[in-house]
Amino acid sequence: MKRLVVFVVLLAAAVAMAQGPFDGTWKLNTSKLDTPPKTDEYKVDNGRFECLTCNPKINVQANGVDQKLTGNPYADAVAVKIIDDHNTESTTKYNGAVVGTMKMSVSADNNTLTQKWTFTNSNGKSGNGTTILTRVGQAPKSGNMISGQWRMTDLPNVSDNVLVFTFKVSAEDISYSAPTGESYIAKPDGKDYPCKGDPGTTSVALKKINDNTLEEIDKRDGKVIAINRMTVSPDGKTMTMAVDDKLHKQEWKWIAEKQEIAAGK
Repeated sequence: MKRLVVFVVLLAAAVAMAQGPFDGTWKLNTSKLDTPPKTDEYKVDNGRFECLTCNPKINVQANGVDQKLTGNPYADAVAVKIIDDHNTESTTKYNGAVVGTMKMSVSADNNTLTQKWTFTNSNGKSGNGTTILTRVGQAPKSGNMISGQWRMTDLPNVSDNVLVFTFKVSAEDISYSAPTGESYIAKPDGKDYPCKGDPGTTSVALKKINDNTLEEIDKRDGKVIAINRMTVSPDGKTMTMAVDDKLHKQEWKWIAEKQEIAAGK
């Protein structure tokens, strides 16, 4: 009996250590997103479409015909079509297959830009959403009203598979997975480990700051593109994600909420 009690105590301790505060499925709450102050800038003029703040920048003819993109790990071609002075449509492709669409529409008062987007990633998984942006500065006196600077203010409709992710914590490793197919298994030792399913992030490095805080360093071909510091609240119900986006030179703050697991699952 004594040996059994000791075994049970040791097992319980091992399970508690393995799970930890990060273990489980989480969902980003878009209503609690702290959007970055940096603006997006577009120019639609003389039959051309430019995204001046995209990385890499986009400067193509807006004639609805596929045009080459370089330096983008997710797409190698884009076709942009001007519908009228308040609306454009674009389609991105990779190896001839459609991987994304976006319709941009400016409100009648010229101060709100709505982006409705879809994607199909390299894992064959699809998602969609809506992004709302508010104009910064004055609208153009004439021409296409999409031109100008815009600040993101809301993400009112995003498919769940884009927002959900799962951590599984063992005694040695931390694994990450998402419904859209991205995953990694890494030790929190600061070393690089391969990231699968995302051509834009080829490796990650994890550092344990304390029991409730992890730092994830995302890299593309060895270059740091983002640093994500994740902190779980003392009650284990929420995770604050402070993201330093090195690629686009902006900072985000997300709140993820722990998802309840139904009985018997």
